Amino acid sequence: MPLITAPVTAPPDTDTGGGGATPVPLPEVGTATAAYTDPTGVVWPLTSSSLGWFTLAAGVSGLGAAPYDLITDPHPRGGARLRHVQAQPRAIVWPLHVYGETHVEFIGRWRALANAFTRTLREGPGWLEIIRPDGSRRRIAVYYQEGFEGRGTKGSGIISDSAVLTLWCEDPYWLDTQPQAVHRETGQASDFLVPFPTVSSSQVLGATQVSNPGDVDVWPTWQITGPATAITFTREDTGDSFVLDMTATPHGPLLAGETVTVSTDPPRVRAGTGENLVAGLNWPAAVLWSIPPGRTAVTFQLDGAEAGSAVDLTFYPRYETA
Repeated sequence: MPLITAPVTAPPDTDTGGGGATPVPLPEVGTATAAYTDPTGVVWPLTSSSLGWFTLAAGVSGLGAAPYDLITDPHPRGGARLRHVQAQPRAIVWPLHVYGETHVEFIGRWRALANAFTRTLREGPGWLEIIRPDGSRRRIAVYYQEGFEGRGTKGSGIISDSAVLTLWCEDPYWLDTQPQAVHRETGQASDFLVPFPTVSSSQVLGATQVSNPGDVDVWPTWQITGPATAITFTREDTGDSFVLDMTATPHGPLLAGETVTVSTDPPRVRAGTGENLVAGLNWPAAVLWSIPPGRTAVTFQLDGAEAGSAVDLTFYPRYETA
């Protein structure tokens, strides 16, 4: 589903303009910078020591390929056969060192960082983002699990201390920060006989090649702009399809300029006014299909379409590694 990108806001009592983030060698990644965005949208750079904290890069782990469970069946001739592969939640270990010129300065930074991570347990996930030297970015939704206790050794906790955070990720895949989008719009309909025999594209927007540059399947979001009475989406390689019949919903046909959004994960259909239209899907035959890596042929069909009717497909590529 689409991500809501929060505005970049400096954490309290810091100066993000001085020096900026410093690239560091991260295990499983290489030289990169990192930042954490808390649930309120505040961005906390993690690789800039001038802010009063920095990442202990040697202890970072969990940035590589996603973990998997393999479901197998014994084979009568020995060995086993792979029946199913299931991606598992990811755990990222991220050590931070926090310091200050005085105890008051140190403890203020320590408390602020602890709250920035632990609030994910109450307010929803934060985002850990890895930025490459070429400017490309990947991010993953994280929840605080444990680790903000400090070392508990003599001398620690006075003007400096280290925390080894474990961040839990319900979706183990990394997301691109830039969405992929496909737009198809109906042209002006024409009378078949005026001024001469003409074929109009007012019903079928046509076959479209959708490219997924990621490593794994994505679950797209669709926005349909009226007018339209029914919308059919078909994935040609599998034949999977779903139909949204607007006449079967309390809303009725989609009028010019009205929109409806279909989310494939989780399954959700909402009018532009927020009205729930999921009953308009052709259950149980509806398959809210995914888009695999590479190029996939899909077809959009809008019944009752006129000039201005459109379909917009949006997704964020997903990757195994940061």
